[in-house]
Amino acid sequence: MTDQLRCSLNVTFHYWGRPLGEALDGAVAAGFHTVELLDPYSIELDDLERELQRRGLSVDIFNLPMGDFYAGERGFAGDPQRRAEFRAGVEQAGRIADRLGATKVNALAGTALVGEQEASQYSCLVEQLGWAADRLAEHGVVLTTELLNPFETPGFLLSSLDQVTSVLEQLDGRVRFQMDVYHVQRAHGDLVAAIEATASMTSHYQIADAPQRTEPGSGEIDFPSVLTAISATGYDGLVGCEYRASEQTEDAFAWMDTMAVERA
Repeated sequence: MTDQLRCSLNVTFHYWGRPLGEALDGAVAAGFHTVELLDPYSIELDDLERELQRRGLSVDIFNLPMGDFYAGERGFAGDPQRRAEFRAGVEQAGRIADRLGATKVNALAGTALVGEQEASQYSCLVEQLGWAADRLAEHGVVLTTELLNPFETPGFLLSSLDQVTSVLEQLDGRVRFQMDVYHVQRAHGDLVAAIEATASMTSHYQIADAPQRTEPGSGEIDFPSVLTAISATGYDGLVGCEYRASEQTEDAFAWMDTMAVERA
């Protein structure tokens, strides 16, 4: 329903469990030239750069190291015991961004820790995000952080818009919001109002339908209204498609033509 938005594809998520080369081939076959990477650390950087270049693919955004994602870790920016590990990951991300030309990096906050005071974790989170943002800015990279819904990630430090706003306000615009429409729907609903309320602090959007995290049009979200709301904010970056295809679809990207959204 908009002619302004362009989408990249999160290949790690969309082609979950497949070899990187196969995932990148899938993106090319689907008409994408720009991708998102959940975890660029599991492959040698020279090899990653080569795989992307030979397919003519660019990277828009990737995550900082998140810990053991498959064991349920979702970052550790708020863990006072892992400050050095977090900062080493930031340095690594800066080198990757330089090589791949990515201009945004996302940091996951992590979850509440047993035996650690909540105030201590939030203080650590603000400190670490601020340090990372300043360091990555030297590479021309914007740091974002995101909300994860409390149903799938209980105890996540940023599981509401109020928590996100509180943390980002303390950072004076140095860290930006990655608004994942799926997570905000699960956590809050009322997406158009949420998009409007957070527009001034948002530098990246990701989309998937709820409740199954499948392609737009397969669930409960009114995507024409959501996409129109994103366009109305004046956002001119890419929107990341971070979903898995539903079982009932033959073409997980047909919605893009229906809703007049372009592949980037």
